[in-house]
Amino acid sequence: MVDKVFIEGLTLDCVIGVYAHEKTFRQRLFLDLEMAFDLSRAGASDDLRLTLDYHAISQRLIAYASAHQVALLETLAERMAEILLSEFRVPWLRLKIRKPGAVAEAVTVGIEIERGSLPRD
Repeated sequence: MVDKVFIEGLTLDCVIGVYAHEKTFRQRLFLDLEMAFDLSRAGASDDLRLTLDYHAISQRLIAYASAHQVALLETLAERMAEILLSEFRVPWLRLKIRKPGAVAEAVTVGIEIERGSLPRD
Protein backbone atom coordinates (compact mmCIF):
# COMPACT_ATOMS: atom_id res chain seq x y z
CA MET A 1 0.00 0.00 0.00
CA VAL A 2 1.22 3.52 -0.83
CA ASP A 3 0.16 6.59 1.11
CA LYS A 4 -0.21 9.86 -0.77
CA VAL A 5 -0.56 13.53 -0.01
CA PHE A 6 -2.27 15.59 -2.68
CA ILE A 7 -2.87 19.20 -3.65
CA GLU A 8 -5.50 20.00 -6.27
CA GLY A 9 -6.06 23.22 -8.18
CA LEU A 10 -3.15 25.19 -6.72
CA THR A 11 -3.15 28.59 -8.41
CA LEU A 12 0.15 29.85 -9.81
CA ASP A 13 0.62 33.27 -11.41
CA CYS A 14 3.74 33.47 -13.51
CA VAL A 15 5.32 34.71 -16.71
CA ILE A 16 5.42 31.71 -19.01
CA GLY A 17 5.30 31.21 -22.74
CA VAL A 18 7.15 30.80 -25.98
CA TYR A 19 5.70 33.82 -27.80
CA ALA A 20 6.93 37.38 -27.23
CA HIS A 21 3.52 38.66 -26.14
CA GLU A 22 3.34 35.96 -23.42
CA LYS A 23 6.53 37.27 -21.84
CA THR A 24 4.93 40.63 -21.02
CA PHE A 25 2.31 39.55 -18.48
CA ARG A 26 1.56 37.02 -15.77
CA GLN A 27 -0.63 34.06 -16.64
CA ARG A 28 -2.64 31.91 -14.30
CA LEU A 29 -1.80 28.22 -14.16
CA PHE A 30 -3.36 25.45 -12.09
CA LEU A 31 -1.35 22.66 -10.53
CA ASP A 32 -2.48 19.25 -9.29
CA LEU A 33 0.01 17.23 -7.30
CA GLU A 34 0.16 13.72 -5.82
CA MET A 35 3.12 12.74 -3.65
CA ALA A 36 3.88 9.32 -2.21
CA PHE A 37 4.94 9.41 1.43
CA ASP A 38 4.73 7.07 4.40
CA LEU A 39 2.04 8.70 6.55
CA SER A 40 1.94 6.05 9.28
CA ARG A 41 4.41 7.75 11.65
CA ALA A 42 2.60 11.10 11.39
CA GLY A 43 -0.74 9.37 11.90
CA ALA A 44 0.50 7.58 14.99
CA SER A 45 2.18 10.62 16.54
CA ASP A 46 0.03 13.55 15.34
CA ASP A 47 3.31 15.33 14.48
CA LEU A 48 3.44 17.62 11.43
CA ARG A 49 7.22 17.15 11.16
CA LEU A 50 6.66 13.50 10.20
CA THR A 51 4.49 14.15 7.16
CA LEU A 52 4.50 16.32 4.06
CA ASP A 53 3.40 19.83 4.96
CA TYR A 54 1.12 20.64 2.03
CA HIS A 55 0.98 24.31 3.07
CA ALA A 56 4.79 24.63 2.99
CA ILE A 57 4.93 22.78 -0.33
CA SER A 58 2.23 25.00 -1.83
CA GLN A 59 3.97 28.18 -0.71
CA ARG A 60 7.33 26.98 -2.07
CA LEU A 61 5.89 26.16 -5.50
CA ILE A 62 3.93 29.44 -5.67
CA ALA A 63 7.09 31.39 -4.78
CA TYR A 64 9.15 29.50 -7.35
CA ALA A 65 6.64 30.07 -10.16
CA SER A 66 6.33 33.74 -9.27
CA ALA A 67 10.09 34.33 -9.24
CA HIS A 68 11.14 32.42 -12.38
CA GLN A 69 10.26 32.89 -16.02
CA VAL A 70 10.34 29.93 -18.40
CA ALA A 71 9.06 29.26 -21.89
CA LEU A 72 7.62 25.78 -21.43
CA LEU A 73 5.28 24.09 -18.97
CA GLU A 74 7.63 21.12 -19.26
CA THR A 75 10.49 23.20 -17.84
CA LEU A 76 8.39 24.51 -14.98
CA ALA A 77 7.20 21.00 -14.15
CA GLU A 78 10.73 19.55 -14.16
CA ARG A 79 12.05 22.29 -11.89
CA MET A 80 9.17 21.90 -9.47
CA ALA A 81 9.67 18.14 -9.43
CA GLU A 82 13.35 18.70 -8.57
CA ILE A 83 12.33 20.94 -5.65
CA LEU A 84 9.91 18.32 -4.32
CA LEU A 85 12.31 15.39 -4.71
CA SER A 86 15.28 17.18 -3.14
CA GLU A 87 13.93 19.71 -0.64
CA PHE A 88 10.92 17.75 0.62
CA ARG A 89 12.37 14.26 0.05
CA VAL A 90 9.31 13.07 -1.83
CA PRO A 91 10.12 9.61 -3.25
CA TRP A 92 7.52 9.76 -6.06
CA LEU A 93 5.23 12.41 -7.49
CA ARG A 94 2.71 13.06 -10.21
CA LEU A 95 2.47 16.72 -11.20
CA LYS A 96 -0.09 18.15 -13.61
CA ILE A 97 -0.07 21.76 -14.81
CA ARG A 98 -2.99 23.28 -16.69
CA LYS A 99 -2.80 26.47 -18.75
CA PRO A 100 -6.33 27.67 -19.51
CA GLY A 101 -6.67 30.06 -22.43
CA ALA A 102 -3.56 28.83 -24.24
CA VAL A 103 -5.69 27.36 -27.04
CA ALA A 104 -8.84 29.35 -27.76
CA GLU A 105 -10.84 26.28 -28.73
CA ALA A 106 -9.97 24.33 -25.57
CA VAL A 107 -11.02 24.81 -21.97
CA THR A 108 -7.46 24.08 -20.90
CA VAL A 109 -4.24 22.44 -22.06
CA GLY A 110 -1.34 21.17 -20.05
CA ILE A 111 1.09 18.46 -19.13
CA GLU A 112 1.48 15.73 -16.55
CA ILE A 113 4.72 14.16 -15.38
CA GLU A 114 5.69 11.43 -12.92
CA ARG A 115 9.10 11.42 -11.25
CA GLY A 116 10.80 9.26 -8.67
CA SER A 117 9.76 5.75 -7.79
CA LEU A 118 6.95 4.40 -5.67
CA PRO A 119 8.09 2.85 -2.40
CA ARG A 120 7.79 -0.94 -2.27
CA ASP A 121 6.49 -2.86 0.73
